[in-house]
Amino acid sequence: MFDIRLKDNQGNLYDEVKATFALAEKDGFANPPWESDRQVEKGHGRLEIHEYWTQSDPDILVYLDPEQKWKGLQAIGVVRAERRMEQKITKETRYFLLSFSSVKNFATAVRSHWGIENSLHWVLDIAFREEESRMRLGHANENLAVLRHINFNLLRQETSSRVGVHAKRLKAGWHTSYLLRVLDGVN
Repeated sequence: MFDIRLKDNQGNLYDEVKATFALAEKDGFANPPWESDRQVEKGHGRLEIHEYWTQSDPDILVYLDPEQKWKGLQAIGVVRAERRMEQKITKETRYFLLSFSSVKNFATAVRSHWGIENSLHWVLDIAFREEESRMRLGHANENLAVLRHINFNLLRQETSSRVGVHAKRLKAGWHTSYLLRVLDGVN
């Protein structure tokens, strides 16, 4: 089972899926019919609206992938996310290739991926204070992000200390023996 996010650097396929969705939206998603789902979540001072669509019409799939490069392609998926926080509104549309056609499965897959990504960003922000970084010269910010991810993975794998990543990071700074344990991967 796969769901692969298309990006604009993927050339014609991205453009064709985007155009297919735009035409369907103009047509009211009627011909051929699209499956859809909508989820609204409120909490932490924000409102999030996620709309999902899938299209599994064989003629459309053959048109999008005439050489059948995507073995197992069963549908295309689109998700539109809108986040409202105070007076700020952000919108994003993402396009996917799917090995299944159910819009419910698509919504579940996308939401579970966002949950994993959000928890990583939360840890990087809290434990490593990533948002406070003021590195702007050259590639310093990207290089530090790589080092933070390596550090996060090493600390997460260290299981002898039953505390969070932030506390492990502090402990590694205070105790050389614990730092060596983290770096060596010895538990």
